[in-house]
Amino acid sequence: MKENSLWKDAFRRLVTDKFALGSLLIVLTYAIVALLAASGLIAADWAKEVGGSNLPPSTEHWFGTDIFGRDVLAKLIRGTQIAMSVGLVTSLIAIPIGVILGALAGYFGGWVDDVITWLYTTFSSIPNIMLLISITMILGKGIFAVYIALGATSWVTLCRLIRGEVMKHKEREYVQAAEAIGGGHFRKLFIHILPNVTHIVIINTSLQFQFAIKSEVILSYLGLGVQGEPSWGTMIDDAKLELSRGVWWQLAGATLAMFVVVLAFNLLGDALRDSLDPKLKGK
Repeated sequence: MKENSLWKDAFRRLVTDKFALGSLLIVLTYAIVALLAASGLIAADWAKEVGGSNLPPSTEHWFGTDIFGRDVLAKLIRGTQIAMSVGLVTSLIAIPIGVILGALAGYFGGWVDDVITWLYTTFSSIPNIMLLISITMILGKGIFAVYIALGATSWVTLCRLIRGEVMKHKEREYVQAAEAIGGGHFRKLFIHILPNVTHIVIINTSLQFQFAIKSEVILSYLGLGVQGEPSWGTMIDDAKLELSRGVWWQLAGATLAMFVVVLAFNLLGDALRDSLDPKLKGK
């Protein structure tokens, strides 16, 4: 009952936060647009020439056209699909790694903790962008390389947080009670301890999304990310040559699309932290 009341209280605090609800609405809008684009219902013909070269924004083409006469709005929508897919797949890779390694390190301690701590310390000691570039160059250009590079490098923070929480929880009375009635390591760790640290996973997921989106834009801007499809990063890269001719709308569209979703995820992450973190109750 106490756990349920904590979640109910967190939900109540979240729904009364206007910034959190607005951010959630923006994120859901981006997700719906990405799903529609992935299913081919919208922006399926993004590569089709729809007008003259570098037409400015108008009622017919809200974000104008690019140098090849393609609709910039359609490219932004396809870029939304790529950005959201990168956030989702990266989270699906990184979160299980971070949770499992952090839980094992915090629960067993000893040499298990030493090995895992050495592993994430080694990863965190390398500048993130350099590590991402190295992995994508090894795997080759493309969206698959972006998935693997981001998923394999962005679990460190979550691993460290889960490790610290598990170390605190394993000494508490409810875990000792589970051991007293014959609960094994698996039951104590995965049935009793991890459900009590799920708020950290939820908060980290929102932050993971915006980190993955920004990283994909950087890699695509450098020519190491998405190939043959419009990404916000490749659109920004193309736009840098257009600015000298006064063509600003492709850069503005890609920057605005990225800014809005990253800001929404950041605000949502802050709201989730304020609602779910027990340390902040009553503040």
